Amino acid sequence: MRLLIVEDSAPLATALMRGLGADGYACDHAADGEHALAFLDAASYDLIVLDLMLPGIDGLEVLRALRRRNDTARVLVLSARDQVGDRVTALDAGADDYLVKPFAFDELLARLRALKRRPPDGAAPLLHHGAIVLDPRARSVHHGACRLELTPKEFALLELLLRERGRVLTRAQIFARLYDGASETSDKVVEVIVSTLRGKLARCGAVDPIQTRRGFGYVIA
Repeated sequence: MRLLIVEDSAPLATALMRGLGADGYACDHAADGEHALAFLDAASYDLIVLDLMLPGIDGLEVLRALRRRNDTARVLVLSARDQVGDRVTALDAGADDYLVKPFAFDELLARLRALKRRPPDGAAPLLHHGAIVLDPRARSVHHGACRLELTPKEFALLELLLRERGRVLTRAQIFARLYDGASETSDKVVEVIVSTLRGKLARCGAVDPIQTRRGFGYVIA
């Protein structure tokens, strides 16, 4: 799951990148509002951890710009501003949650997990393809009675293709959703993830739902 950290404190940003990366998030970091908007123009994010007191364009303006473009990324505001009015303003501007600094990292992880469990607006909680059932909240995939033991990247790939059902996604597009912008991994890793995912589906007796469109990409029709 791709996450953008918008935080001007270098030590805190480094700690967040390290801790959230270890928890399986693909993280990018913007140190100010201008760079945050540039990241949002260049890529799609599932979650955003957003400081309010940023140099230049502040966090509230970043948040308002995000919602004006109808971006559905879940936003957790992480701020030293601890007044009720600050929280109300941020939530009214489109934030999904608000955590005051200093904070416990375990609580931050728990709040992000809660945001991940929320299905996108208008989306069904469960994603189906034949007997394959993916539960975004429980982070589980079943084929009939068989539970697939997927890695985070395999799960993210299957969820992405099911949510974008009928749309052919290129290898580069899939890579951009699974890995952070600073990753030195080649986008050819997508082929490996598709292969291992197909193997696990086959072991559960599932017909492979992923179609390879030569020269174009992958799709679940």
